[in-house]
Amino acid sequence: MNAPPLPAARAVLADDERLMRDQLRARLAEVWPRLRIVAEARNGLEAVQLVEQHRPELAFLDIRMPGLSGVDAARRIIQLPQDDSWLAPQIVFITAYDEYAVQAFEHGAADYVLKPAEPERLRRTAQRVAERLGARDDAQPGADAAVPLQQLLHRLAAQIDPRAAPRYLQWIQASVGGTIQMIALDEVLFFISDEKYTRVQTAGTEALIRKPIKELVDEVDPHKFWQIHRSTLVNVAAIAGVQRDYRGRQLVSIKGHAQKLEVSRGYAGLFKGM
Repeated sequence: MNAPPLPAARAVLADDERLMRDQLRARLAEVWPRLRIVAEARNGLEAVQLVEQHRPELAFLDIRMPGLSGVDAARRIIQLPQDDSWLAPQIVFITAYDEYAVQAFEHGAADYVLKPAEPERLRRTAQRVAERLGARDDAQPGADAAVPLQQLLHRLAAQIDPRAAPRYLQWIQASVGGTIQMIALDEVLFFISDEKYTRVQTAGTEALIRKPIKELVDEVDPHKFWQIHRSTLVNVAAIAGVQRDYRGRQLVSIKGHAQKLEVSRGYAGLFKGM
């Protein structure tokens, strides 16, 4: 039985080699006629800027680009502000190196295309991405892959440059009143943005740091801290439960703390079936 036609969608394409961009654009036109390339980038920084400007459903990113790699660009892209009208795009990496086609790609966090892009492989990629887009639009539980994607990006960064392998924070220096205290990461219940500062909440202390959430995401262990909102990181071990309010929003309850933390739509899939 033939697969259903792929839906209309928009994409940003990033590769520092013009011939590679031309080839991929032509092959995509063959396998996904209703996909429109709205912009092309020559490096990772341009890719982030164009995604923010055009708000596409997909981003094709060459893993190795000058200035800002495709992996680093993806990290910034998934941190862009999201709302009910737009979620961060599905990421498809472009690579000439098969060693980057790690098993994690096959589990839905992202996809990849080997250079040169072969039509049959590109067709499978297009089908998988279209299915994820459809699941996300239907708000099916688990449609979002925020945490698996963050973990994949950490692994890819370490593969590309072993010297960049993440060394996650164990302690953090934070202001408590007029003093600076060392707080162990295991004691932190959650981080939440508060205007110019980020609030660090433990069971008995409320402290402030100047480091924004978008930087902390790359410095804490993604297995231990989940981002549930662009302004909130929560210690998984501190989660007591998740419930919905009268507006249908997911709210995370924290062990030993009265505050409930809102889960934004882009991270709703973290709590399947709620």
